[in-house]
Amino acid sequence: MLSVAACLPAYSRTDSVTYSGAVFANASTGRYAPYMIGSWNGDRTTMKNGLSADFSIEKTMSTGGRFSWGAGAEVMAGYNHPADYARYDEADKSWTTSVMRPAAVTLRQLYGEVHYRCLYALVGMKTFHSDIVDDRLSSGDLIRSNNGRPIPGVAIGFVDYQNIPFTNGWLQLNGQIMYGKFFDNDYRRKQFNYYSPLIATDIYYTYKYWYFRTKPSERFSATFGMQTAGQFGGSTDWYYRGKLTRKEHRGFRFKDVFKMFFPTLGNGNAYYEGNSLGTWSLRARYRLFNDSEIAAYWENLFEDGSGIGCRNGADGLYGVQYTMAKKGWFTSAVVEYLDFRNQSGPLHFAPGDRNSSSITSEATGGDNYYSNDTYGSYVNYGMAIGSPMVMAPIYNSDGYPEFIFNRMRGVHVAAMGSPTGELDYKLMLGWQKGYAMGRTPLPHAKSDVSAMVEVNWQANSLLDGLSLNCRVAIDRGELRGNNFGAALAVRYTGSFNFKK
Repeated sequence: MLSVAACLPAYSRTDSVTYSGAVFANASTGRYAPYMIGSWNGDRTTMKNGLSADFSIEKTMSTGGRFSWGAGAEVMAGYNHPADYARYDEADKSWTTSVMRPAAVTLRQLYGEVHYRCLYALVGMKTFHSDIVDDRLSSGDLIRSNNGRPIPGVAIGFVDYQNIPFTNGWLQLNGQIMYGKFFDNDYRRKQFNYYSPLIATDIYYTYKYWYFRTKPSERFSATFGMQTAGQFGGSTDWYYRGKLTRKEHRGFRFKDVFKMFFPTLGNGNAYYEGNSLGTWSLRARYRLFNDSEIAAYWENLFEDGSGIGCRNGADGLYGVQYTMAKKGWFTSAVVEYLDFRNQSGPLHFAPGDRNSSSITSEATGGDNYYSNDTYGSYVNYGMAIGSPMVMAPIYNSDGYPEFIFNRMRGVHVAAMGSPTGELDYKLMLGWQKGYAMGRTPLPHAKSDVSAMVEVNWQANSLLDGLSLNCRVAIDRGELRGNNFGAALAVRYTGSFNFKK
């Protein structure tokens, strides 16, 4: 039986509710907002220009006590500059333009959650944070980052890390299982060029992780384990040079829930059900004598047998973070390296795929990170659910629905600090080089340099709860184009209490 040390009864007469309202605007010189303005914010500022208002309310769930609950909602409303995508008209054998504009009103979060003792459950869509990387500074978790919108679903798991029996608190476990559904059909239809290769709609989603952690109160502590995600069900239409060549309707079957939890072969062939991907993950932290901390972390992406067996060379995310014990001009910094160049090339031969073949040798290849031959790209509303450093399909003005530069490498550096009690800053700098896809290389690689400066002022001296945020960012290079942009947000946050 798991330890319930963190699940002792607690007594409180009131609960607190936090509410927030914000107005923000962004403007850019390119077709879209610069990479470092459009990323890491749940798909809020991806378009070239925009003026929006954001309203949220949240009752935070406590992880302590025997029982606690939480709930939240967030709505955005406003105007965004449209984006044009190429569209092929098979009847006229000609190319036209599809205009895509984000909806005037969008629901960003809506959830209810509860925990009893050590168990946790959630219904709805909520933004989560990574256990491996620091979402404030990192280029992003490789499987579930803070880049795309949250996906509606149902999740169960542990409320926090729990002591494993007989380890005296030296080893802890945390885990979660989630099933959900994408609701971005309209976006996919507007962005797709109807020329090649496929469009997948009504797709279902699953995510789960199991992380072990050594005793966090010790000077040295490590978190390690696995996270996986998957797409299944729905429908897919395949196109070749503008002609519909094949349709497949899978719908939703309850047994698929179990097949995605324990991957099994589907349809009597050698391919497994659904599209599965994940990472082996490790974060090791050491607390220095001045109570500052240094951490190193690693995520190894896998989408097939070669990846899960760590046979794709050095592919993965590597990072180092240093964090001061107290706030000051310098608070924390990260340096990261992302390498996706070693995913296997276009040749793939598995004897199990061809039962009639007498060839027994195997050549494992045909990798295509974040893209799948049946379920399309690992995106929500065109934005990468995984690392935003890999340029997402939303930026493909030709309407191609896949990651066209997923064979790439890059360096990401970020730092933050608090010069005063009311003023915070963040600096980011990144370099990327893309070699197109593993199956379709480019004659020459394309590179890019991006940078951002962000300043946040907690203007409590003017009005308690008021804050102003300003970001200025730039892209330079062939990969993302030459873009310059700025974003400004004015936010008010307040709270009130109510009796239980």
